[in-house]
Formats: sequence, C-alpha cells, structure tokens
Amino acid sequence: MIKGFQLRDAMISGANHITNHKQSVDELNVFPVPDGDTGTNMSMTVNAAVQELSRLKDDVTVSKVADVAASSLLRGARGNSGVITSLLFRGFAAGMKGKTDADGADIALALDAGVKAAYKAVMKPTEGTILTVSRMAAEKAGQASKSTKEPAAVFEAVLEEAKAALEQTPELLPVLKKAGVVDAGGQGFVYILEGMLSVIRDGVMIEKEDGSDDSKPAQPVSAAAAYDGEITFTYCTEYIVGKDADCPDPLKLRAYLETIGDCVVVVDDDDIIKVHVHSNDPGLAVQAGIKFGMLTNIKIENMREQHEHKAYDAKQAGRSARYQPVDEETEFGFVAVAAGEGLHALFTDLGVNQVVTGGQTMNPSTEDILEAIHSTPAKTVFVLPNNKNIIMAAEQAIPLADRKVCVLQTRTIPQGLSAMLAFDPSADVKENQVNMTKAIDHVSSGQITFAARDSEYDGHSIKAGEILGLDNGKLSFTEKDVQKALLKLTKRMLKGDSSFVTVIYGSSVSDFQAEEALKALEDRFGNHVQINMVNGGQPVYYYIVSVE
Repeated sequence: MIKGFQLRDAMISGANHITNHKQSVDELNVFPVPDGDTGTNMSMTVNAAVQELSRLKDDVTVSKVADVAASSLLRGARGNSGVITSLLFRGFAAGMKGKTDADGADIALALDAGVKAAYKAVMKPTEGTILTVSRMAAEKAGQASKSTKEPAAVFEAVLEEAKAALEQTPELLPVLKKAGVVDAGGQGFVYILEGMLSVIRDGVMIEKEDGSDDSKPAQPVSAAAAYDGEITFTYCTEYIVGKDADCPDPLKLRAYLETIGDCVVVVDDDDIIKVHVHSNDPGLAVQAGIKFGMLTNIKIENMREQHEHKAYDAKQAGRSARYQPVDEETEFGFVAVAAGEGLHALFTDLGVNQVVTGGQTMNPSTEDILEAIHSTPAKTVFVLPNNKNIIMAAEQAIPLADRKVCVLQTRTIPQGLSAMLAFDPSADVKENQVNMTKAIDHVSSGQITFAARDSEYDGHSIKAGEILGLDNGKLSFTEKDVQKALLKLTKRMLKGDSSFVTVIYGSSVSDFQAEEALKALEDRFGNHVQINMVNGGQPVYYYIVSVE
C-alpha cells in the first residue's frame, strides 16, 4: 500500500524531475517560432503544488495529498500542456477521494479518472500528444492491477507503457515524424511519472538540480509594471559558429554585435567562434553569425522574464491587495492578456480594466488570470486570452471566480482588439458575446518573427535566424529581410474587400524603422486600403498585422 507521505514525496519528486528536464522538453517543440515552452509550462504547473505538499505531515491520507496537489495545479496551470497536466491530477484526486492508503488497483482507477477528466475538457482531442500517452498508460495500469495489487509493480507497468506510447507519437502526428522528435507534452508526462516511481519503488526522492528551481515562478502583472528595473536589452543570445573555409575576420562579428547590444563576448578558436550578446533583436545577432559559418548550440533567453522571477516576492503583496468586490452598478469588465507597454495602452484605451502580461513564450497561469478577474469590479468579466495556448488556462478560472466570467476565443492580439471594438455597453451579455465573436472571425492576423531553431516544417526548410511570415497562425514563407517580409505578408493577407490594415511594431523595431515600413506599405498598398502603424512594444514579434 502507498501511504499518504509516500504519495506526497512522489509528487514532489515528479515535480523536481520535470523541472530538471524542462529545457530538453522545451527543445522538442517543432514549430520554429520562439514558443518552445512546453517543458517550462509543465514544470511551473506542477511546482505550483510543491510548497503546499511540503507542508503536509507524514500522517496525511492519500486523499488529502491528491486534493492539495489538484487544487494547487488547477490555479498554477500554464499553457495547454500545463492545463492538461492539472486535469490529469484533478481526475486522479477524484479517484483517490476518501482513501487513507492506496494499492495498485486504486492507482489504476485514479489514473483512469484523470484521463477521462482531461479528454472531457479538450474539445477536439489530438492523438499523438500527452493525452495519448496518459490514456495508454492508464489502460496498462488497469490491466496490470488485475494480476497484482502491488503499487510499485503497477506503476512500473504505467511508466513502461507511457514510454512505449511516447515513442509512437511520431506515427500519430506526421509533423513530429518529419521533425524526428516525440511529443513534448508526452515527454514531460513521462518525466513526472519517472520522478514519482523513484519514490514509490525505491524510496528515493529526485532532488532539483542547481539553477532549475520553479517553486516560486514569476506571476505576470500589468504590462506597465512588468518591464521596470535596469535591464537595457531583453534577450541573451549565445551560439557557436563552425567556421567556413573562407570565414571573415571574427573581429567584424564582434564590431557588429556591439552596435546592436552589450555584454558582447566573441571568442575566436581554430575551428569555432563562441558568441554571447545581450540585445533587443536576437534574430539580427543570429543572422550575423550565419555569415561566418554553421551555427550550433543556439540559446536565446528572455532576461526581462528572468528579472520578473526575481521581483515576484516584492510585488506579490501589492497584487494581493487589488481584490475588488463586485459593484452592482458595473455590468461589464474586461481582462486581456498582452505583452508590451504599447499593447497595454491600446487595450486600456479600449476599456480593458486589467492587462495580464503574457503571450508567446510567457503564458500566465490560471491564478494570474483569476486575480485579474477578481480585481475587476464587474458583474460579468470578459477575458481575452489573445493566444491559443492561454485559452484553456483562462477557462479554468471560470469555476473559481466569484463573478460571472466569459472567455472569448481570441487567439491573436488583432482578434482581441477587434472584439473590444465590437463591444456594445447597451447590449446584454449574450448579445455582446455573439457580436464580439463575430468580430473575431472577421479579422485576419499575421506576424513577422524569427526562427528560434533549425526546422523542417510544413514543407519549409528553415534555418535559425531566418525571418518568418505567419498568416493566421500558419507558416507562410521565410525571408532574409524584416521589411520585405512585412510587405510580402501584407500582400498575401489583403483580399478584394479589405479596407483597413493595422500594423503593430514590436520592441526590436525602432521608430525610424517603423516609419520606413509605413512609407513602403503606403507606397505599395495605400491606394487600396487605409494603413495605420502603432507602437505595441511587444517582444518576439517584429510586426503584428491586422487586416479587416
């Protein structure tokens, strides 16, 4: 039988194990844009429970342990992978309800309940993902528990089957097979199971490695406060250049990098060049290196996000005090997710009460969104996630809120802005929900960003640092020049009935570059559509394009 303290330690061990491997899981993401955050999201989700679990005494029941973990994971869930993980543990807790100890059969039933909860919550389950891995593992647990009630034996069978299912994910999802990787969420789930088995079978808790702590994750706050501090450049970029036979003088690379950033280190060896630079445009830094040879070991980190992690404790007290009870005179309120002071101002000007900092590469948790909802004193709060990987986390906040919440399915910033423009204060909730959803469907969204990694994706052979054009979330083309990419994307997005184009430029685009881009767009398309250029200040995307 598994005692409560063993299940407690097993869950902490699982959290530590995924945390130790979060970077390798991040790197499994096949889409080449800077969104490799599956491991980070899963790690931060499960670590949301570690502090509460650590407070439980050794005489605790398995039911209590599972309940505490499920509650914490629900609020700490980040991204689709994190939400699904939290749902698996919520169902697991339901299966353990009322039990003091648990045998192999109890584990099998609880795992099955977890899988059913996860599948039920996903509108269109995709096989070849964490859902498949968890389902096959749960089915194996059911089979194993018929021949043995020994928890360790059942859990061994679970892990063995999870690994086998993980290896099969490329056969179920062609995009994984082409990239030569397994599903990132499934791999993260396997790491969690490995960490748990280490305690259940061997009595050994896996410890966190130095520098991998996610026990106190950053909690995004309003965009105005998110970028304070003394950080001049956002991104830390590192890579190694395998020199070409006719490689130019590496001093030229150093000289160029010093014009776009600081903390430049260029170490010239016989066959390689080691590069380190802080800048606001990692794409430029990477492109510069390509001129000297083949790049390997590319690493790009958001230093502002790291700064937020350190500033969390200082800001938490102020955030907790912002709770506002419902004002019976206030019918509607709004919460939006966005990154960049310009986007914060845009949403605020359109009537949004609270902007949660987040988006690509930085998904806020359910708790972050819930706190923003509770600081909006309206009877009904509309939530605009503005990213497909944030929608599920936002929906998890609905049953936790003490006021009515309506999550709109906004997947991009332009969709969120269009939804706000369609809001009618004289209409009721249902009518506004319908009209705002129609507005979402009538706007086309495009993004110009850079490839964070080499990739073979959707018929494109992509090299790290290349400029990517995304048309409504799908990779449309690659380019070498940002402005050329903007012109090409706008042309592809324009339809015969298009009348208005809004271009939002990001933190790595200067005002001068934006003015040049606007002039080029007006020269090319100004006779057909009205074009507006806005400073959004967003990271990751050079430009966000909205066509209506």
